[in-house]
Amino acid sequence: MAKRNGTGCGCSGHRQYSAAVTDGVERAASRAMLHAVGFSDDDFQKSQVGIASTWSMVTPCNMHIDKLAREAEVGVNTAGAKGVIFNTITISDGISMGTEGMKYSLVSREVIADSIETVSGCEAFDGLVAIGGCDKNMPGCMIAIARLNRPAVFVYGGTILPGVHKNQDVDIVSVFEAVGGHARGDVDDKELHEIESCAIPGPGSCGGMYTANTMASAIEALGMSLPNSSAQAAVSPDKKKDCQEAGAAVVHLIEKGITPKDIMTRAAFLNAITVVTALGGSTNAVLHLLAMAEAAGVRLKLDDFTRIGRKVPVLADLKPSGKHVMADLVRIGGTMPLMKMLLDAGLLDGSCLTVTGKTLAQNLRGVKRYPKGQTVIRSLSNPIKPTGHLVVLYGNLAPEGAVAKISGKEGTSFEGKAKVFASEEKALAAILDGRIRKGHVIVIRYEGPKGGPGMREMLSPTSAIMGKGLGRDVALITDGRFSGGSHGFVVGHITPEAYTGGPLALVKNGDTISIDAGKRKLMLHVSEAELTRRQTVWRQPKPRYTRGVLGKYAREVGPASQGAITDRP
Repeated sequence: MAKRNGTGCGCSGHRQYSAAVTDGVERAASRAMLHAVGFSDDDFQKSQVGIASTWSMVTPCNMHIDKLAREAEVGVNTAGAKGVIFNTITISDGISMGTEGMKYSLVSREVIADSIETVSGCEAFDGLVAIGGCDKNMPGCMIAIARLNRPAVFVYGGTILPGVHKNQDVDIVSVFEAVGGHARGDVDDKELHEIESCAIPGPGSCGGMYTANTMASAIEALGMSLPNSSAQAAVSPDKKKDCQEAGAAVVHLIEKGITPKDIMTRAAFLNAITVVTALGGSTNAVLHLLAMAEAAGVRLKLDDFTRIGRKVPVLADLKPSGKHVMADLVRIGGTMPLMKMLLDAGLLDGSCLTVTGKTLAQNLRGVKRYPKGQTVIRSLSNPIKPTGHLVVLYGNLAPEGAVAKISGKEGTSFEGKAKVFASEEKALAAILDGRIRKGHVIVIRYEGPKGGPGMREMLSPTSAIMGKGLGRDVALITDGRFSGGSHGFVVGHITPEAYTGGPLALVKNGDTISIDAGKRKLMLHVSEAELTRRQTVWRQPKPRYTRGVLGKYAREVGPASQGAITDRP
């Protein structure tokens, strides 16, 4: 190993990248800069581990992550490397939901990925710990990790504890649904204020099996988080320990030469889909896992979700369609007993490598079963739904696919008359003022990746539907997407999207639309001749944004069926 001011290259195997900025006389200026941020002479001979923090006070999901980043730094330094904390952005889905600002949500995934790659590549880190909280943090971090392919561990910031209203657990979705209840007359101003005041009691990500908890669980099943990282409360000794151990784990991965692409294999992605299915996770998992796989160079398709859904049941009775919150799963042992159950049933590939340096099967060896009498996770012999809830549909309305979340409670098929809206806001207004009635199929279009742009989540209208008591009586289809908190008969990610001339652009009020989850069909019952006539007179709307991050995103983004990515070959 070269001396700090020596003339050799000093390219230690454990400093594959950082040696280029610290070793040799010509790097004296670099060392001077690093002295100012706390490096000692000895630190220049250590592996450098970047710690990507998504801390921000714009959302409770991330308000504590600065403290977790410090714990990860302790873990890195104690293991003999040098931790360097840096920040990236987060936005709040919950705050921006239903507004124009929500168009930036999916865009933030790309910004996060680009920014982590930028800092890590520029500063020549040898490894990376990434800590995420709100929904887009997780896939954003993982896309960057895959691109960089340097030893890395993802840490989930942890779930929020539930609020309590009238002795019932409440969360952010409870507030959205209370708005619908208010419009119906079942919730008065006083009760709405009570619910909004207690639903979010402190730090952590939204408490049901919504997108944050879904993606955290998927990443753990993928092998890129330490065991049970996905099932810990945000404010807990376990989460602090998780961060410290993640820091040490990255140093171990550097020493062993294990990189993310050694872990993020096709088999590992199939494991992630399996766990998401068993947990009844968010439709956003489809979008994000496709994007992560593309970044890792792994071939993953919509039809992989269908194939796995045919053999993997839904076992978790978790919100939004169930009754429990993530904190309940934490209390009974987290995700590991579930994965052990799936492994023993032959539904997971236990040979996949993980960030512990061991295989998934080795990590799960000795894991105890869930306690008797718990009602959060069902047995394989008594599932909530015998097949997967993430249903990929095709048909003349979705030639390249669409994604439905069918829990079974809303039935498996629906046919009704279209009520067409060109934006989420217009649809929400119609739901709240009573223009949507039993038998309607709400069509929200021009909300896709390009058309929105940004593919907004439709939590406001879907929650309003539930709050108005229409959950079993209407369906909603869109080229936008859904929050993990959405439930009901909903279909999103319709591809091609309306803005690019997809069939969704041709639907008219009163057209008959059928959704059949059993046959996996989404059909517009209009003759081919009429559709051809409508296509000839259709004109693409003017782009809503031509400059700035939304304009750039609209120009670069690909279809939802391929993950809505901007980094395309």
